Amino acid sequence: MDIFSLFTLCGGLAFFLYGMTTMSKSLEKMAGGKLERLLKRMTSNPFKSLLLGAGITIAIQSSSAMTVMLVGLVNSGVMELGQTIGVIMGSNIGTTLTAWILSLAGIESESVFVNLLKPENFSPVIALVGIILIMGSKKQKRRDIGRIMVGFSILMYGMELMKNSVSPLADMPEFSSLLTAFNNPLLGVLVGAVFTGVIQSSAASVGILQALAMTGSITYGMAVPIIMGQNIGTCVTALISSIGVNRNAKRVSVIHISFNVIGTVVGLILFYGGNMLFHFPFMNAAVGAVGIAFCHTIFNVFTTALLLPFSRQLEKLARRAIKAEDKSEQFAFLDPLLLRTPGVAISECVSMTNRMGAVAHENLLDAVRQLSDYQESRETLITENEDKLDIYEDRLGDYLVKISQHGVSMSDIRTVSRLLHAIGDFERIGDHALNLQESARELHEKDLHFSDAAREELEVLLTALNDIMALAFDSFAANDPVAARDVEPLEETIDQLIEEIRMRHIHRLQTGECTIQLGFVLSDLLTNFERVSDHCSNIAVCVIESQEDDLDPHAYISGLKTDQSFAAGLDRDMAKYRLPQA
Repeated sequence: MDIFSLFTLCGGLAFFLYGMTTMSKSLEKMAGGKLERLLKRMTSNPFKSLLLGAGITIAIQSSSAMTVMLVGLVNSGVMELGQTIGVIMGSNIGTTLTAWILSLAGIESESVFVNLLKPENFSPVIALVGIILIMGSKKQKRRDIGRIMVGFSILMYGMELMKNSVSPLADMPEFSSLLTAFNNPLLGVLVGAVFTGVIQSSAASVGILQALAMTGSITYGMAVPIIMGQNIGTCVTALISSIGVNRNAKRVSVIHISFNVIGTVVGLILFYGGNMLFHFPFMNAAVGAVGIAFCHTIFNVFTTALLLPFSRQLEKLARRAIKAEDKSEQFAFLDPLLLRTPGVAISECVSMTNRMGAVAHENLLDAVRQLSDYQESRETLITENEDKLDIYEDRLGDYLVKISQHGVSMSDIRTVSRLLHAIGDFERIGDHALNLQESARELHEKDLHFSDAAREELEVLLTALNDIMALAFDSFAANDPVAARDVEPLEETIDQLIEEIRMRHIHRLQTGECTIQLGFVLSDLLTNFERVSDHCSNIAVCVIESQEDDLDPHAYISGLKTDQSFAAGLDRDMAKYRLPQA
């Protein structure tokens, strides 16, 4: 083995890691918010969490990404600490699939069909198909599938390079004497942990061990402690991700480390204790790529079976290790760690935006209640919610801009655009709620009262306003363009109601039935009601826009008003929200 073999080994490792990263990122991108929705379906049932953890890790091919995602979700307050334990255990099982795929490289047979199972034989075809999808397809989803295929092919090419570069080691006596040091199990655990911690991928380090095993120089006695150490080394990613997060999120890393360390200690005691008693005949036998995959799987399944019944004890251990509690906040917000999985981050932004919309809706309703039943406690709540809406807009806006800088699908880009437009409208509705609160305070402090006719007219208008808000906010939360199309006729109805109320008010001023002072207050109220209605229209158009490519909002509204369905909706709403006879 010469210096060029070392270069080839380094190049093979680079290809391997790049291919794994490309494949993992593309899989995460395709999965999108499905990962987050799966995680949210978890219950206290640890077996369900275990299956979800294994399934998601198989889907994204990265237990490290899974753990970082959990840290981010706990830090954002989306998940509880106890929910993560089964997922962490499941992710350790899910990551074993990579080793089994890599073990196919060791297949030896003269059969054409069997040889087709070898990755070096079928991966070039996969790479070709992947390149065709990337270069020839206009659909983002197909291009993502192409990147997954190319990433897998690059990974397998890197594995082949590493295997070929280390094959001369089998004939080197120096290499054989070096390997005798690994007969010390503690040293094997340390090497496996350190190497995996450096490259931050247990799947990659297992792949390198499989490449070395193909030289025939690695025995089961050497491989088992290294495999155990690799599971400890993969905790480095979780440790790094826990920097700067709240204490509950740090506990996720503690659980991950505890799980792997306890499993390794118990595994070493049982394995070498059993060898002392029964003298396992395979200890000095050469292990192949399949044997490495088998040991990796058995160890992870054993550790999970051992510690799954003690999930609550692991949680208590993490809470004892990180004792102090975080100061309570008004509400948790999205964590930057979720940006590593943009699909999950976007899905959480949707939930956060819906929460913001609910706050804006409730705040406006509270402000309207102040007009007829003024309460100082409600005024404090309206002011606090307005401050909260400002925080939502600032943080969500910055977060969504950061997400758009990551690789996201066209569907996700449209979702980001929809959210960016909506948060501005939600915040402005909150501003109008504050304006209504100020008008209500003026009426209360000056003991002003509208005439019976004016109150009846405002009741009709407020009913229509409440309905348009409910319709716009519900269509946004459900991302329902059909329901959103009913908003514009109602918005036009409200405009006509406001115009009619203004005309009637002018008439009452002329006849002396109303005062100038009340007229100013009414004018402010009507202006704010009209603006809220306009923002509801914007929200509805934004829902429709997210479902239709290249939609011009202004052209849409102009065209809508000439549509028969709009005319029918307008007639329906005008009949429903009719002012009392003057």
